[in-house]
Amino acid sequence: MRPRENPPGRGMDEREFDAFYTASVGRLIGQLYAMTGDLAEAQDVVQEAFARAWERRSELDLNGAPEAWVRTVAWRMAVSRWRRVRTALAFARRQGPPAPVPPPEPHHVLLVQALRQIPEAQRHAVVLHHLCDLPVEQVAAETGRPVGTVKAQLSRGRAALARLLADTELDPRTTGLPEVRHG
Repeated sequence: MRPRENPPGRGMDEREFDAFYTASVGRLIGQLYAMTGDLAEAQDVVQEAFARAWERRSELDLNGAPEAWVRTVAWRMAVSRWRRVRTALAFARRQGPPAPVPPPEPHHVLLVQALRQIPEAQRHAVVLHHLCDLPVEQVAAETGRPVGTVKAQLSRGRAALARLLADTELDPRTTGLPEVRHG
């Protein structure tokens, strides 16, 4: 059975667009790959061009040149991306190399290593409360947990951190620093 042909000027319905896509997507990716030299870029711009064609499918005429339209849109998007990258690179060159960033302090490294070892909910609560200086009520609101749950997570998290940081430079017993106690 032969698919019916569109009268001139009539756009595609969903079924016709799906058939058009299936018949031409591979060919268009190959063509854009040849034009750009980058398969991933070709796939991206062709998919984006088809998304735009889908939005205009009622205007695209199967008897016209919908494949040429998609190819042209994809090519223009590729060129536009190249221009953005070129502009960004030129801007980066004008800025010069980034300023050197000092390495993290040893106590910071120890704290992060310890935080990674406690459960996520406790880590989240400890960081928000102790490092971001948020009150318990705000931590509860931000995490969507009851205040009592946040208090329990803070207590358990502090206890776990104390065990993990025992006998390190962050141990309040060895540094003479007072222990941090927050509600």
